[in-house]
Amino acid sequence: MAEVEEQGRKQSEEFTDESEEEDSEEEPKLKYERLSNGVTEILQKDAASCMTVHDKFLALGTHFGKVFLLDIQGNVTQKFEISSVKINQISLDESGEHVGICSEDGKVQVFGLYTREGFHENFDCPIKVVALHPQFTRSNYKQFVTGGNKLLLYERNWLNRWKTSVLHEGEGSITNIQWRANLIAWANNVGVKIYDISTKQRITNVLRDNVSLRPDMYPCSLCWKDNTTLIVGWGTSIKICVVKERNPTEMRDLPSRYVEIVSAFETEFFISGLAPLADQLVTLYFVKENSDHMDEDFRARPRLDIIQPLPEGCEEISSDALTVRNFQDNECRDYRLEHSEGESLFYIISPKDIVVAKERDQDDHIDWLLEKKKYEEALMAAEISFKNIKRHDVQKIGMAYINHLVEKGDYDNAARKCQKVLGKNMELWENEVYRFKTIGQLKAISQYLPRGDLRLRPAIYEMILHEFLKTDYEGFATLIREWPGELYNNMAIVQAVTDHLKRDPTNRTLLTTLAELYTYDQRYDRALEIYLRLRHKDVYQLIHKHNLFSSIEDKIVLLMDFDKEKAVDMLLDNEDKLSTDRVVEELADRPELLHVYLHKLFKRDHHKGQKYHERQIVLYAEYDRPNLLPFLRDSTHCPLEKALEVCQQRNFVEETVFLLSRMGNCRRALQMIMEELEDVDKAIEFAKEQDDAELWEDLISYSIDKPPFITGLLNNIGTHVDPILLIHRIKEGMEIPNLRDSLVKILQDYNLQILLREGCKKILVADSLSLLQKMHRTQMKGVRVDDMAKPFSVVVFHCRHMFHKECLPSSGTIPGVQFCNICSAKRRGPGSGILEMKK
Repeated sequence: MAEVEEQGRKQSEEFTDESEEEDSEEEPKLKYERLSNGVTEILQKDAASCMTVHDKFLALGTHFGKVFLLDIQGNVTQKFEISSVKINQISLDESGEHVGICSEDGKVQVFGLYTREGFHENFDCPIKVVALHPQFTRSNYKQFVTGGNKLLLYERNWLNRWKTSVLHEGEGSITNIQWRANLIAWANNVGVKIYDISTKQRITNVLRDNVSLRPDMYPCSLCWKDNTTLIVGWGTSIKICVVKERNPTEMRDLPSRYVEIVSAFETEFFISGLAPLADQLVTLYFVKENSDHMDEDFRARPRLDIIQPLPEGCEEISSDALTVRNFQDNECRDYRLEHSEGESLFYIISPKDIVVAKERDQDDHIDWLLEKKKYEEALMAAEISFKNIKRHDVQKIGMAYINHLVEKGDYDNAARKCQKVLGKNMELWENEVYRFKTIGQLKAISQYLPRGDLRLRPAIYEMILHEFLKTDYEGFATLIREWPGELYNNMAIVQAVTDHLKRDPTNRTLLTTLAELYTYDQRYDRALEIYLRLRHKDVYQLIHKHNLFSSIEDKIVLLMDFDKEKAVDMLLDNEDKLSTDRVVEELADRPELLHVYLHKLFKRDHHKGQKYHERQIVLYAEYDRPNLLPFLRDSTHCPLEKALEVCQQRNFVEETVFLLSRMGNCRRALQMIMEELEDVDKAIEFAKEQDDAELWEDLISYSIDKPPFITGLLNNIGTHVDPILLIHRIKEGMEIPNLRDSLVKILQDYNLQILLREGCKKILVADSLSLLQKMHRTQMKGVRVDDMAKPFSVVVFHCRHMFHKECLPSSGTIPGVQFCNICSAKRRGPGSGILEMKK
């Protein structure tokens, strides 16, 4: 089969090898092969005059009056001796069981290929065409037409006799007939007609355009696209006609159908045949070209074009010039185009050659892409059609692409394609690796090697690692990080790295990579040692992942020197593995690091490291004074005397003030704020916090001879101390900055207080009135009394308590006014209600 297809491909090239060069980059739409086998022998001795195509077989007529039935490959299955002269037309019904034949000597034969029935008639003039009813096999459709000087319809009646009717005459020879469903189309010297066999009406007359051309030399081509669409080609013009139903209101004496020409256009060459291809047309052209050496034109190769019809023109989709045998001797009438409706097969018939054109399939598309060196597209096309592909091995195409890229020097792209092309074929993978080694491009293919469930031999990976180790430390490190350790012999690679480190012992890349190799080999102590030496960021991940806390007890200082924050977080997160006492012991000689650790411990939990709080006072004072005061405020375990001593020694005023106030010596604390800080705002804020009248008095006394302090007091004490007390103590004549603004602020604050009081009073009165009204409404509601069985007087209070009148004690201090004993007892205390009742 492959040989046959290869032969067909070569034949296709042979037919179209001289096509226009400008279209060489555009993929052909059709492929060609010569119909051979029995046809070759027939055409050596005879010449083809006509052919009809059925889905199952072919029927070929010759100039010597013979008819051959052929299979699709061109092998002869049957032969009929019909006449001694040219066979003009062969017609088959849709079933392929009946055939009609007419010849130049006037003979007409219609017979069954599998039955003895038939029609045989000799006419006194040449019969150019014959056409069977498409459903001729069925008994009620035994009809056919012939065309010579007139169009005759033959119908077999119920007596099994043939009845003849003249459908048309008087317009010259009939050269073509095409029968589709109930419509018969024919062409004569004047034009094309269509006859409706069901209504027995002729429904149109399409006049021919090229009247200067001899109709016998340039015959009309007819083709039905479907049951209502007729394609007419004559000379250089093409018309597409659609049969439509006429509106019943417009009929009158007109046929029930009419024809609308939906497209009409001129072509460059003479039309020898037409066939539909979806919404496009396949056209066979007879080409005449002017000769530079002779006065007359010479016959060029026929052309097979695919065109897209438009309302007033057409668009050329593809064009192929065909090298058929003896094309120089052929006329326009010598070519015919037949097609198979079941498949997109087109037969170009000439006297000495029959060529089959077919649409190119996916295999042909891939062939063309490979020929044009479009390997990427070919590979994609092959993958898309993988399930249906016949000739093309995806891997074979891919290898051709890889070879092409290597030849171009595009090694990286070639290596990338290996992943897709080589797939799971380990043998091909190893071959490619060795090829890339030969051309010195192992680096290019290294990142694409299989590293999952399917793997190459360890030696392959080790070969690549050794290559990188020789020339590219960074690339080597990348591969070690990316490749799983089980791909290669880890010990062998460790030894190789160790050997290189002897020559370059401080190489950071090699040391890091060696640590990674040790980690994979579970020699974590060695890996940790290297990471700490390098201060590598992965050291913390290594410790966590492999629980190496016992190995870092004596390396805490190193870890903190590298990254204090990460080290402390790790130590605090794993207190169960490294106790606080152990860490403090290790950091004893590095107080600055100890402070960082204890500070973070305190931030996490104020009570956890309480026994170190006294020690932390000095650490904060020495290394982190901004956090000393927050520590003193938050710690409940800090010895205040020790803290005060440390702060006083270092003259930390703010901290000393806080400690003095916390120890109850507020007057001394205020004195330090006033004398040492000289910050009236802080002094006022301190006095506000303590809310002690004596402190305010001390503050006023200290400030009375200091105008700036007086200004601060006037601005801030209005809500705590009566400003009049301060104003009366100001010496007469003293200049006080911004006195007017301060007095205005005092008045504004006073007015604001008055307004707030009045607002609160209004709200209070409104709420009291609302609640009083609610209570009044509640008390005015009726109370249901169920104890009416006996004639007792009942007293009901607003609190909803009820008493028999006889059970109530006498009125109290207010004559005529009685109170609920239960509610009164609640106000007076336990047991008072009972005593009251006894009275």
